[in-house]
Amino acid sequence: MRHLSNWPALTILLSAVAAAAYTPSHPSFTSSHQQAPSSRTRSVFSHFRDGLIRSIWSIPSCARERIATNEAKSESTPPSTLLARYGGDIVLRFTTTSPEEAAALSEAVHVLFLDVWEFNADWVDIRLAKDVVPSLLGLLPPSLQHAHTPLMHDLAQAILESYPSLTFEDPSHLEHRTFNAVLQTPANTHQTNIFFRNYQPLSVIIPWMRLLRSLFPTHVRMINVGASYEGRDIPALRIGVHPTNAEKPSGLRKTIVIAGGSHAREWISTSTVNYVAYSFITAYGKSKEVTRLLEEFDWIFVPTMNPDGYIYTWENDRLWRKNRQQTSLRFCKGVDLDHSYSFKWDHDSNAANNPCSESFGGEGPFQAVEARRFANWARNETANNSVSIVAFVDLHSYSQQILYPYSYSCSTAPPALENLEELAIGIAKAIRVTHGEEYSVTAACESSVGVENGKNRKFWPRMESGGGSALDWFYHELKVKYSYQIKLRDTGSYGFLLPSRNIVPTGQEAFNAIQYMGHFLLGNKGIEVGEDTERHQEDEDDGSQEISREGSASVAPETDGVEGEFEEVNTELRM
Repeated sequence: MRHLSNWPALTILLSAVAAAAYTPSHPSFTSSHQQAPSSRTRSVFSHFRDGLIRSIWSIPSCARERIATNEAKSESTPPSTLLARYGGDIVLRFTTTSPEEAAALSEAVHVLFLDVWEFNADWVDIRLAKDVVPSLLGLLPPSLQHAHTPLMHDLAQAILESYPSLTFEDPSHLEHRTFNAVLQTPANTHQTNIFFRNYQPLSVIIPWMRLLRSLFPTHVRMINVGASYEGRDIPALRIGVHPTNAEKPSGLRKTIVIAGGSHAREWISTSTVNYVAYSFITAYGKSKEVTRLLEEFDWIFVPTMNPDGYIYTWENDRLWRKNRQQTSLRFCKGVDLDHSYSFKWDHDSNAANNPCSESFGGEGPFQAVEARRFANWARNETANNSVSIVAFVDLHSYSQQILYPYSYSCSTAPPALENLEELAIGIAKAIRVTHGEEYSVTAACESSVGVENGKNRKFWPRMESGGGSALDWFYHELKVKYSYQIKLRDTGSYGFLLPSRNIVPTGQEAFNAIQYMGHFLLGNKGIEVGEDTERHQEDEDDGSQEISREGSASVAPETDGVEGEFEEVNTELRM
């Protein structure tokens, strides 16, 4: 009951979130958030808190019709701002079958300053203007002249549909919208998940994180893991419970770090970090498995490592990748965070000498401000704050891959290769049993090059350097035994412009995957559990929970209902 005094502050936060959601500026937007049905009652505060969550993250039926109407608007013609920037662009997938083809394509990309979206051992996706296609083909060997297929014919339309529906609405049409918090019982008991219905801008994500901290003070803290080039905090949620035992020294606190958004345009990685964090937070005290994981580990969730770039994708360029740092060329801003870490930073690649390259890792190790400050935070945690980082997961998109070290080279195998592969295969299975999606498992270096099998393995030329990655730095420099980069949905149909209907199912897959990782680490598979640690007898679910493929149901355990303790707070959106 001691936190009931937080009610005025929570009301203000609720108002701020909802106001931001429905009064967007070009091209920013948002909306508020979710909750699911109820189970049993517990304490009065639990009723109060969970009812508040339901009210905040549900939507009155009178507003659902307006949301459906706005969704229909997303099928309209892209506005002039999008057409001017992207109207003449397409995405082509080239299939490479030899080292010579891979080398020629890599050189052509460098010469023409093209935007490589994604690549693996079999194909390369490239975004370019339609009128540049002849120039590209002119630099390629005959075998590649027809070895390409278009993935997106109308890039501007795909970009429009990745934004929430109100993003490009005329602000004059919104000036009479008001927000009122009213006390009422919803006529329809079906709860709609709004926060994960759309991608959300940082202006909504941060208040949402603060709200979670206020509603769940027993196991949620909000921290900063660094600051950006433009001076913004890099916010994170620290989730965990520290059982007190005066007779037993606490020792090092095992910690798992889940990060997303290093590349600004990979919105699904940011939404997925938020979904997994939310699922852990709301499951504490209701799921024995999750409760134990929060007691055994601290969990650090960083939704966007690149806040400047993320905001830029909402306000200027949806396909911006790097941070917003000034380089030696005034007209080419930005450093690629995931090529800026100090371990095996590559000064010999084409990108290292070209600030205009999308994979430019800076003119020296740790030139990217966000990467340097995040690494400093991690070092300080392990050196001075009794923290032992036992796992690191870096979420990206796209291509549906689970990658383990090393990224910089295939010539050196990591010392704990078998353990890395074992856990990665288990993660892939946890994802597959959720919605049937297949994720491949391989070393990060092999994901980006072709491999000729034989007695002496030969690797094809790379599309970009693999040096300076967060994956390799955490594994080698910080000695984090289980370090992974997971590339989320999809395999190229939408690429970075994954429709928002994929947010919840992708989040469910990731939640199951991260849970599996936690159980693996508790099973004496690389992390020894002390003899005095209490052994919990739990009934494993093994992913058998029914989940809607359309993303309407949540894997995360549901919060309790109020059942008459007080009237629910609901948002009423009036035109």
